[in-house]
Amino acid sequence: MLTFEQKQAIIESFPELTRKEVSMKRVNYHFEESLFDKTVVVQHLHPNGNGFVYVAGIPGYEVDDRGLVNIREATEAELRQTIKDSIELLSEEEFEAPTIEQLWMNAEGATLKLVEEDGAWNIYHGLNLEESFGNYGYAQGYLRDEQFKLVEEA
Repeated sequence: MLTFEQKQAIIESFPELTRKEVSMKRVNYHFEESLFDKTVVVQHLHPNGNGFVYVAGIPGYEVDDRGLVNIREATEAELRQTIKDSIELLSEEEFEAPTIEQLWMNAEGATLKLVEEDGAWNIYHGLNLEESFGNYGYAQGYLRDEQFKLVEEA
């Protein structure tokens, strides 16, 4: 796990972010050029290493009801990518999340396609819908339980 100081150094390497002290030794980082009312990219970075990044609506992140993902266990590469994604989200006129498609295969060579569509994660066998899940984690768990492995992402 990265230390508080390491996370601060990574976050502060983004010159477009402005540091603002908050209560209980926590720090927020704002993107003042946000095209939205929302300007906080990093929220409540705490000396214990906990903190959150705003990535609401970006596929691949498991967010809370505020659109925040926890960065406590993030690697340097993950933290950099998450912050970059957040800044891009707040920079775009109209954010339209790209559709995620993944091909999964089992040991016998059977393939299933996992597709994110309108907030649902659908698993297709050919053109037939096999299963649908409310989040990526459940869909991924189902595929792994059925002995499928990720082959490629489109």
